[in-house]
Amino acid sequence: MPEDQTDSASRRLLGRLREALAEPGAGQERLDRITSIIAEQMGTDVCSIYLLRDADTLELCATEGLKPEAVHQTRLRIGEGLVGRVAKTARHVNTGNAPQERGFRYMPETGEEIFSSFLGVPVQRLGERMGVLVVQSKQGRQYSEDEVYALEVVAMVLAEMTELGAFVGEGEALAALHQRPVMIQGTVGQEGVAVGHVWLHEPRVVIANPIADDPDTELARLHAAVDRLRVTVDEMLNAAPGTDKDQLQVLEAYRMFANSRGWKRRMEEDIARGLSAEAAVEKEQSAARARMQTVPDPYLRERLHDLDDLSNRLLRILTGQGERTGAERPADPILIARNIGPGELLDYGRSLRGIVLEEGSVGSHAAIVARALAIPLVIHAGRITAEALNGDPILLDAEQGVVHLRPEESVANAFADKMAMQAKAQKRYTTIRNEPALTLCDTRIGLHMNAGLMADLPSLDSSGAEGVGLFRTELQFLTRPQVPRRAELAALYSRVMDAAQGKRVVFRTLDIGSDKVLSYMKPQDEPNPALGWRAIRVGLDRPGMMRMQLQALIRAANGRPLTVMFPFIAQLDEFRAARDHLLREIDREERLGRALPEKVEIGAMVETPSMAFAPRQFYEMADFISIGGNDLKQFFFAADRENERVRRRYDTLNVSFLTFLEQIVKRCEDTDTPLSFCGEDAGRPVEALCFAAMGFRTLSMRPASIGPVKHMLRKSDLGEARAVIDAARASGAQSVRPAVMDWLRRRGE
Repeated sequence: MPEDQTDSASRRLLGRLREALAEPGAGQERLDRITSIIAEQMGTDVCSIYLLRDADTLELCATEGLKPEAVHQTRLRIGEGLVGRVAKTARHVNTGNAPQERGFRYMPETGEEIFSSFLGVPVQRLGERMGVLVVQSKQGRQYSEDEVYALEVVAMVLAEMTELGAFVGEGEALAALHQRPVMIQGTVGQEGVAVGHVWLHEPRVVIANPIADDPDTELARLHAAVDRLRVTVDEMLNAAPGTDKDQLQVLEAYRMFANSRGWKRRMEEDIARGLSAEAAVEKEQSAARARMQTVPDPYLRERLHDLDDLSNRLLRILTGQGERTGAERPADPILIARNIGPGELLDYGRSLRGIVLEEGSVGSHAAIVARALAIPLVIHAGRITAEALNGDPILLDAEQGVVHLRPEESVANAFADKMAMQAKAQKRYTTIRNEPALTLCDTRIGLHMNAGLMADLPSLDSSGAEGVGLFRTELQFLTRPQVPRRAELAALYSRVMDAAQGKRVVFRTLDIGSDKVLSYMKPQDEPNPALGWRAIRVGLDRPGMMRMQLQALIRAANGRPLTVMFPFIAQLDEFRAARDHLLREIDREERLGRALPEKVEIGAMVETPSMAFAPRQFYEMADFISIGGNDLKQFFFAADRENERVRRRYDTLNVSFLTFLEQIVKRCEDTDTPLSFCGEDAGRPVEALCFAAMGFRTLSMRPASIGPVKHMLRKSDLGEARAVIDAARASGAQSVRPAVMDWLRRRGE
């Protein structure tokens, strides 16, 4: 069939579908009409529509040609049968002998045994599967490329109309989207709880006209939008710093896609078959997202992500639905996004009640900023951007990694009770804010806070922290498009010391690498970046950057005490070399006649098990040591903290880990080296009590944790706690947690 005739037939089919959708009637009636129209127009014996009943189950919702009684009775798991295979792979299945096809499943209730040929295409929107559209015929033949393409175009329209609520009816499969309560299990990025309303970082583009009246008009709109997109990309490229090769490479990839003839041609073909310009763009975007989920190669996946981003830009040009959609940001916004950069998150600042990301990682830039701003964060929240709409009520439990979208009343009430109890506890903690963390056995534990922004420093007073046990200096590098100047850093570090008002501030030098990658540094293609070129290894290999930061710290001190800590030390020579760098810079500043720090403390962050067995000289040379609990635990247990399958299997209060920590405590006691524990676990009251019982006298945590930890310590006798721990260890228990929790319950805690 000539192409213009095929296009005309496709447009006629879409035209009839539009008429059917415009007619009044319930969702089921519309689906029934659509299956009849498709079967008639394509000359097939059967047309069936399967929609998702839940995340794992497809349900036959309408059919022309199969037994009517099978509707809403026939169900398939994702991956089951040919229909389930289409849904799982997001790829069409086209066969002239369905019963002989791999994975075929015979469903006698449908009466489909008499139909040999089968064509199934996914109904999906932006990579999110919604169902499967199927045609079948008695004649054993494969469907032509034109027929496959035509059915894919129809499936695209079905996806858009499903999104717009055109097929709402009785039963789970026909339930209205974006109205039902949804619970999503994610991963904790930053602890806390929050109640609020959804604010989408990238508002959903709504396509109300997937079927076009005039292909020529739509082609003109597409060409104008693509031209505008190309101009935008060229402007971005011209504005980019000429010396930043990596940023230029990314923008060049953008330009390549924006000028891709294949990309443009496919969208033009979609329009020729009857789609609007917007629907054509989104059809290609859906296909790219589906491919992105199956491509193992990280480079290709990143390029598909670039194409996805360009598609978003093109859709916003076509629809005029930019970031300013007219929606009013709620007073209690909880930000929803696929991912977000540190600069964008800082722009929102503390106005956010919480953050939910589909992607991200516990060590990502967004997580670092969220911790610095003390904003609850859940990451890996699958499908949240597809489920949420601006203004939806949402409950965020970032202590369990759970998100409740449009919660039922019983869930909302239980959550309100939980928050009320926490508020009551926080009020109780304020009464001991200025009291020391003095245990019943008269042992004083120093409680310090972690920080990374100037905005954190007011928490020194409000939380009752005795100082800053960890100031993360990488945020100033991560949120800039180029290396910050030495004078800028010196001014910032000076303001931090001013705000601390004489309290000790431990500045950790630049800790980048792993998943904290600077935009202006060439990314390293490493199979395991957490064990790769990061932190002190980068500093020692790039001494210019380290020297600049050390000079900034010395100048910021300007006669005041200075405390510097080097991260990710794995062997003695690394600490010795880093320490020598700092001492040389102090000598250099003295020769230049600059004011020197009144006192300098040089410490190390122990995050690798190797340092527990380091030569005695390490412990003698270090002015202090801080345990980096997050990394040390993952390396000790060989359990990636980004991997949900294993990270929760290992307990901080595991006997082996506590015994290992005890060894470090003893080595520090032997050399009279101050020791602290820094990390999320230090801010958990039960863990903090156990660390204190094991000999730690300083703990550093997020400001909000200081009150609960202090409250626990002030009511506890460390000797009693240690006896419980030792008894559990002697019993052969894997973890001391059950014994400690039982002891606390018996005490009425």
